[in-house]
Formats: sequence, structure tokens, C-alpha cells
Amino acid sequence: MMRRRLSAVLLLATAAAACQHRPLAHQYRIEGQILAVNPTTQDVTIRHEEIPGLMGAMTMPFKARPSTLLAGKQPGDLVNGTLVVTPTASYLTALTTVGSMPLPGAIAAPAVLPLEPGQTVPEATLVDQDGRSRRFSAFRGRMLVLTFIYTRCPLPDYCPLMDRHFAALQRAIAARPSLRGRVRLLSVSFDPDHDTPPVLEAHARALGADPAVWTFATGTPATIDEIAGEFGVSVIRTPGDAGAGLITHSLRTAIVDPDGRLVKIYDGNTWTPDQVLADLTGATPAR
Repeated sequence: MMRRRLSAVLLLATAAAACQHRPLAHQYRIEGQILAVNPTTQDVTIRHEEIPGLMGAMTMPFKARPSTLLAGKQPGDLVNGTLVVTPTASYLTALTTVGSMPLPGAIAAPAVLPLEPGQTVPEATLVDQDGRSRRFSAFRGRMLVLTFIYTRCPLPDYCPLMDRHFAALQRAIAARPSLRGRVRLLSVSFDPDHDTPPVLEAHARALGADPAVWTFATGTPATIDEIAGEFGVSVIRTPGDAGAGLITHSLRTAIVDPDGRLVKIYDGNTWTPDQVLADLTGATPAR
């Protein structure tokens, strides 16, 4: 009898430990209109209504699991479905077409020819988290790692992932004498209407960003869209209610050398801090 009780206790303890280590997943109902479908990457961009408890109405790309959810889906479809969000990922597990209507008008970023490695990044003026004007050329003299985010992005595998990667880079740079003091990080927000300097400053503080290493900045929509285009990032601003934050964008992260020339671009959200560190080490001469 004692042995049975002991086995039962161990079984319950093992089950409890497994539950504690299992990522928490939350399900949300999503309703909106499909703007774009990319079966290759299993992405669908949806202009959605407010998702209570998660985010307001905006336009976002979502992963579909399984990819067969996208079969027959096309821009203009009105859909509803289930969005699963874990601490590190987000994806649709159900997506049903309930109707169709013409696509809304959208303001696309101006066409800008993306830079090629070796080309100099054009001058531009940003506003940092302290409200100071910051010319792009002010970052010269050090290696620069640049990415694009906006603070209202709630999906953990998009802008928040870029924040986590940059926080990891900041820690690694501080620990490496060959990089310490020779590399800067720059996160540029797509959302100047919401991401004002005080918002960016609070966001930077929450992430533990060292202002001597990691800068947050934004600018006018025209300036941000032009800079994004130079790095091959697409931005579409869909008109909506004030403050709705209807921004659709791709993800790209870049390394710029001390002379302001583009070294390398990482596409999407699959790069790792270790990859960037290896490229920084190779591009930064040892002291």
C-alpha cells in the first residue's frame, strides 16, 4: 500500500512539473478581411477587428498551422478563426471564409530601390527616445545593427522577438572586449503617431536597453517609409480610425559598417543573435 501511495505521489509530481514547463497557450477569436496570402511562407495578412484581451484593430501577418488552412483563401475574403498565442509564437489553427468584399484603400510606402551590400546608407533625421534629433550619420564610427519594430505589436514572434534578440545582442556585446564600445544597436519604429519619445523611452527602459549601446528612434511616416524601403522593408498603412495602428510590414535587420555602408541584411524573423555576432566579429577588426 505504501509503495502504491508513493508511486501515485511521484506520478502527480511528475505531471505537475510537466504542466509547469509546458508553454501557456491562449486562444482568441479573430475576425477580419484577408489582404494577402503567401502559401510559401504559410502567412496570411489580415485586417482584423479588435481582439479582446490581446490587441486593437490592426493589420498583421499570421502563420497558419496547418498550411492547408490557406487553401482557397484569397485577398478580399472575410474570415473568422482561432488565433493561438504562446510566450514565443502565434499562429492560426482555424480560418473560415464567411464572405467577401472589395479590398480597402491603402497607402503604400514610396518605391525606393533597396541598398546593395557596399552601398552607403543615405542621410536621414530621426527622433530618439529622449526627443533629440539624431542624424543617421551620427552612428558612423561604429558598427551598427538596425532593425524595425513598433511597440504595439503584440505577437511574440514578430516585433517582440526583435526586441528579445537585440536584448541578447546587448548582453553579448557587453561581454566581448572585441565588440564592447564598437557596436551600436538601433530599433526604428514604424508607428510615430503612437511611438512618441516618451513611449519609446518607457519601452527601452522595460527592456533594460543601455542608451550608450541601444537607441530607439522614429520619424515622420515619410522618413520612416523611405528608410525602410532602403533596407528592403515593405510598409503599408491602411486608413482606419485614429490610433487604430493599421500597419502592415515585413521584417528585416541589417548590419552597417563604421563608414555607413551596408554590410548584410537578414530577412524575416529567422535570424539568431549568434549569427549576427559571428558576422560582427568577422567585420570588426580586433584591437
